[in-house]
Amino acid sequence: MSGEIEVFLDEAPGETRGAVLRDGRYTHLLIHRDGDLPQHRLGARSVGRVTEINPGLRGAFVDLGAGAPAFLPFHRNERLTQGERLEATVVAEPRAGKGAVLRRLGPGEGAPRLLEAAPSIAAQLRDLAGGGGLTTGLAAIDAVTEAEEEALASRHVFNSHGVDLAIERTRALIAVDIDHTAGTGRDPKQARAAANRLGLNQAARLISLRNWGGLIVVDLVGDAEDAAAGDKAARAAFFHEPQAVFGPISRFGLLQMSLPWRRTPIEEILFEAGRRPSVQTEVLALARALRRRLLSDTRSARVVARCAPDEAALLGPLAARMGPRASVRADADVRRGCGRIEGPDR
Repeated sequence: MSGEIEVFLDEAPGETRGAVLRDGRYTHLLIHRDGDLPQHRLGARSVGRVTEINPGLRGAFVDLGAGAPAFLPFHRNERLTQGERLEATVVAEPRAGKGAVLRRLGPGEGAPRLLEAAPSIAAQLRDLAGGGGLTTGLAAIDAVTEAEEEALASRHVFNSHGVDLAIERTRALIAVDIDHTAGTGRDPKQARAAANRLGLNQAARLISLRNWGGLIVVDLVGDAEDAAAGDKAARAAFFHEPQAVFGPISRFGLLQMSLPWRRTPIEEILFEAGRRPSVQTEVLALARALRRRLLSDTRSARVVARCAPDEAALLGPLAARMGPRASVRADADVRRGCGRIEGPDR
């Protein structure tokens, strides 16, 4: 990817968030929460102990010293024994009830434990942006909020190009539908090619923003006659992913491809089953709102977050880390997820 880049870092009590904005559109959203297991983050290096060999899965389950066992796939004629110690790094974070995936680095010694933590969000942002400064404060809070909203949207309309893009993740695959409103005065084949280029570029960006991978099926504009142009556009859109695998475009205009999984999907970090925000997500959102008010209103002696009692119990320690001006008030009449920030506490 190329173009003008802005990088935002929001380090707040309870979590750290980062976002990358390239040419006015978000391409990455990173979230680390205080309760995350460091052994399971992408790039973490640990000593693990083999707890189970599974020939059917062609791999082994490895205890890293915390949380569910990680999975180590076998490569070529690799052999392991139960109880063996090894050193490994995380190449894919937990998702959809599955544990982290490892790559073996060599033999290990001692009890399962973390040897080297994964890169921080600040380090990852600098790597994604090729160095440079990080924007913090109010601008960062607003930027990561905007990036989250875009990551959770299922439909994106680009009126200037007549393109309507829908992306949905199912249990089996990611479905991308590119629709195009044909204009007048332009060659239809060129118009379809332009719509597919835009749709694929934006699909690649949004899939990256959501931390998705796996099998992807794209319903392109046109049919088999446009296959060559569609294949070229797809490879150009996903050029930043060297492990992308492309299949032939069908006579129905369907492109199949796959991407590796690396990070936990954004929606799995934010939601419980059924797409309801988790208590942690709601509390952290209220903490961000409280922190934003503290930064924007520097004159008030105190700013109050009023919320349900169970949320207040979780928010209180976070607010205490924001300084004496931050206050939390439990209110039994406030429903979960309906907390609010009030002005000066007089």
